[in-house]
Amino acid sequence: MYLRGRNDFLNMVQTLTNHAPNSSTGLVLEGGGMRGLFTAGVIDVFLENGITFPNAVGVSAGACFGVNLKTEQIGRALRYNIQMAGNPHYMSLRSLLLTGDYVNAEFCYHTIPTQIDVVDTKTFLRNTMRFHIVCTDIDTGEAVYHELTDLDYDNLEWIRASASLPIVSRPVLRDGRRLMDGGMADSIPLQYSERLGYHRNVVILTQPFGFRKEPARHPWLFQLFCGRYPAMVNSLTHRAERYNACLEQIERQAANGTVLLITPPRKLDIGRIEQNPDKLQAIYQLGRQTCLAQLDQIKEYINK
Repeated sequence: MYLRGRNDFLNMVQTLTNHAPNSSTGLVLEGGGMRGLFTAGVIDVFLENGITFPNAVGVSAGACFGVNLKTEQIGRALRYNIQMAGNPHYMSLRSLLLTGDYVNAEFCYHTIPTQIDVVDTKTFLRNTMRFHIVCTDIDTGEAVYHELTDLDYDNLEWIRASASLPIVSRPVLRDGRRLMDGGMADSIPLQYSERLGYHRNVVILTQPFGFRKEPARHPWLFQLFCGRYPAMVNSLTHRAERYNACLEQIERQAANGTVLLITPPRKLDIGRIEQNPDKLQAIYQLGRQTCLAQLDQIKEYINK
């Protein structure tokens, strides 16, 4: 099931909220490329301690790594990223030149999960947690929301769309729409989770508390590389102000108790496409440590 834009699903809200009583706690997962290994560490602590949610919404890396919560595969996100670090078939300029995608589409999103580090589809289907992802329609600039109901080729393509970064990725065609990185339209999909009926949410960010995004230093590059898609250029140009406004709202909600924030204690020393195994391991471990330090608080919050 997909929903185009933030308001397309309003006619469905009543039906969806019947499955999400006000006391339910949702989970919201920010993206951030390899900063997402912080989230992977948090998720693994959730799994080890039996912490579950009725619904999760992930964007970009939050979608890629967050799906392991529903398949219940502890360590998988870190494992395959370390195994593939430096592999030109995974992420490389060679892949960008040959395929149009810096992150090789077929190898990363289909060969790895079906042949190398196989996703547990049976557990995914058995697990009652719902999992939604966010993409951006590059022709309209609107967010497109999709519920993963399986881990077949089609749904893996939806995950790829959510994580396909502008300039270094091709658009992904799904249901007649050209889709890319969900973070362009909805970087932290808290409002979407609330509209599904989850009025208390655990939100995992990959930037430290108080972080604010700086405006793009060279916005002309968006026009140069993405000029065919003016709505996408507009989304990229104004992304910082929308993202910062979202952070301010989330911080207000954290203060009033409708959000529990899990954030890195400091800015993560890692790039979006980092392939240094030691750095990958360090960010994952930081996620684990952060979650363990908040474990009692998290359990108390979701059990209220």
